[in-house]
Amino acid sequence: MNVIHSANELGNGSRKTCLAIGVFDGVHLGHQQIIRQTVADAHQHDAIALVITFDRHPSVVVAPERVPPLIYSLPQKLGAIESLGADTLLLIHFDRAFSKQTGEAFIRGLARDLGNIQSLCVGADFVFGHQRSGNVALLKKLGDELGFTVHGLAAVSLDNQIVSSTRIREAIRAGNLDAASQMLGRPYAISGRVVAGDGVGRKLGFPTANLDAVGLVLPPNGVYAVHVSCRTGVAPVSNQSPAQAEQKDGDRRDACPTTTHRAVLNIGHRPTLQNPTPQISVEAHLLDFTGDLYGRELEIEIGEKLRDEQKFGSLEELKAQIARDVAGAK
Repeated sequence: MNVIHSANELGNGSRKTCLAIGVFDGVHLGHQQIIRQTVADAHQHDAIALVITFDRHPSVVVAPERVPPLIYSLPQKLGAIESLGADTLLLIHFDRAFSKQTGEAFIRGLARDLGNIQSLCVGADFVFGHQRSGNVALLKKLGDELGFTVHGLAAVSLDNQIVSSTRIREAIRAGNLDAASQMLGRPYAISGRVVAGDGVGRKLGFPTANLDAVGLVLPPNGVYAVHVSCRTGVAPVSNQSPAQAEQKDGDRRDACPTTTHRAVLNIGHRPTLQNPTPQISVEAHLLDFTGDLYGRELEIEIGEKLRDEQKFGSLEELKAQIARDVAGAK
């Protein structure tokens, strides 16, 4: 899947485009319906299937006091969209200037830069633009004028309830990961970059990969049996070029597990370490693996919860419990 950052990167508009637009956090069953409709339209009309999304949740800019924790990291979201067959993804940098654009101006700008829009697919309740000035009615009005078809797809229901990112977040927080997986249409997983930790796990004989999970919704604190895989081949999402990203990826490829590894995952504040300013940590000890994973994007599929978070009387007690956790995970 080609990732672009401006609509005019697609060229001169000689090919028709079919668009899907949304935040798509979690790329759940409802989002999948929108993207699959777009891919089907593109196949039918020999067009480019173009998914348009944002590099951050819009609330970060327009309502910072109400920013929801994300289900997926950005690379995880892009990977899920790619798996649905999209040809190209337009990743828009959502900033204050972009947020001031009206819904109509946004669509007219896309029509100008893309040149030949065949269809546009969104959720039926989709709103966009400054002060939520755009909706499906506006899209259909503009479609009549500019010559594209609009699909405003109804929400998907599961167990007589609408599938939504909000509902999935609630299920994850409650530890109901089976329900979250059903709504996602795939096993629930946490994804994040491996960052440097304090080395306590290594000193105890159980080195861990510490994930940057800032801004993500997390299951309840505790210890879990999990499967860990290394996310490779995800298109660059920063200002680096594809060639630079590929080089960095290649530099660490040998260190990255090429298969899924069993692991023990700890989510919590590590109360035994008595940190005066404890931060939530997400750290995985991969079984039967050695290597440097710093900077890699790991995806952690959570299985059974082994136990709740506990405070131990000493590091030796903690070490003994970790050994039991490893045996339990195996």
